[in-house]
Amino acid sequence: MRFSIVAALVSVDEAAFTTLREAIEITDSALSRQIVLLEQAGYVKVRKTFVGKRPRTWLSLTSEGRTAFTRHVTALRDIAGWGPASE
Repeated sequence: MRFSIVAALVSVDEAAFTTLREAIEITDSALSRQIVLLEQAGYVKVRKTFVGKRPRTWLSLTSEGRTAFTRHVTALRDIAGWGPASE
């Protein structure tokens, strides 16, 4: 689930919690828990605002999160035989 969250955030500067929830088809509580873990790891930044009286949560990847995602994708490609290690 965390990989899906990071993958969804890697192509945007910032995403609303609700947009991310809908994109990866997860419940609010499950997404909240995973976001806490990613934030503790230093991979995701959480920004809270208000639109009128309604709270709005925005999520973005940190530079550490982008680096970790790139390394993970590279490792998966190497395992699958699609990366430089397979040449």
